[in-house]
Amino acid sequence: MHTEHDGGPHDLRHHGDAEVRDDGAALTDLAVNVRADTPPAWLREVIAGSLDGLAAYPDGRAARAAVAARHGLPVERVLLTAGAAEAFVLLARALKVRQPVVVHPQFTEPEAALRDAGYAVGRVLLRRRDDFGLDPSLVPEDADLVVIGNPTNPTSVLHPAASIVELARPGRTLVVDEAFMDAVPGEREALAGRTDVPGLVVLRSLTKTWGLAGLRIGYVLADPGTIAELERAQPLWPVSTPALAAAEACVSPRALAEAAHAAHRVAADRAHLVAGLREFGPDGLQVVEPAEGPFVLIRLARAAAVRRHLRDLGFAVRRGDTFPGLNEEWLRLAVRDRTTVNRFVQALDRAVTLAGR
Repeated sequence: MHTEHDGGPHDLRHHGDAEVRDDGAALTDLAVNVRADTPPAWLREVIAGSLDGLAAYPDGRAARAAVAARHGLPVERVLLTAGAAEAFVLLARALKVRQPVVVHPQFTEPEAALRDAGYAVGRVLLRRRDDFGLDPSLVPEDADLVVIGNPTNPTSVLHPAASIVELARPGRTLVVDEAFMDAVPGEREALAGRTDVPGLVVLRSLTKTWGLAGLRIGYVLADPGTIAELERAQPLWPVSTPALAAAEACVSPRALAEAAHAAHRVAADRAHLVAGLREFGPDGLQVVEPAEGPFVLIRLARAAAVRRHLRDLGFAVRRGDTFPGLNEEWLRLAVRDRTTVNRFVQALDRAVTLAGR
């Protein structure tokens, strides 16, 4: 692991949806980390029911209170956003920092937003030989903004909460992207709801587990002063009425129970995927383990060619070389049901053979 300030050649604006945007209808999607078969029918009904209120300006008070109650926080510690992506832009625009650092490999939008706001961004690169684990001592002491994902996209590493808390300092903002935490059984290692960590800002997304990427809904948890700063940087009515209805519904007891069940199912399906990948052997394919998110990162020779052959065979996967700290040997695979995984592993075996010719 080391720190660098060079922006590098990575395309920070490339995301998984690009893999399926043009001919996605013909592809089985393992590129986008949104849970399959979502949103559920009951959630679609809630969203549809909100459409009668479209003539009025959005009122986020009920949704904000519901999110606050879900985490045991006062409403002053909650800000609803148009997905976690908007939160990264708000942080970059509203906070006045000197030495921002992003821990990579991870979701690239935080760094892109900071760069767009004019910041020179330092990178702490986690290494494969350390299983992409976090060593808090390697984050520069002078960093006054640190961004880390947990569990981390694309490595699927779940960092211990205690290790992340070690990054907290007086005068430092510590941003923890927990967009995939609700896919972790029991949400172990979560920091959402903690008020004892100085400078802590936790981001959550409701688009992954509930299949709402097209609706854009997420939220920020932080101290009231930081929330007020971020809110001032938002436009008026930033979250639509249907998104607010979805937010309130997705933090209800019924939804939390369904999400918990889905997390266990994802864990079982991920174990099935990893078992299939292990059949290729460590010389042919390496899996980053333990994987704890709804996706798996793999390394294999000729990965770019393998990815192209997979497309010809009907499967889209996420290229890894747009993530700082990774190169063209890496691919990210979203976890899917066992039947889809079995078909995919067969296709991967064929793609690896074709790439080796």
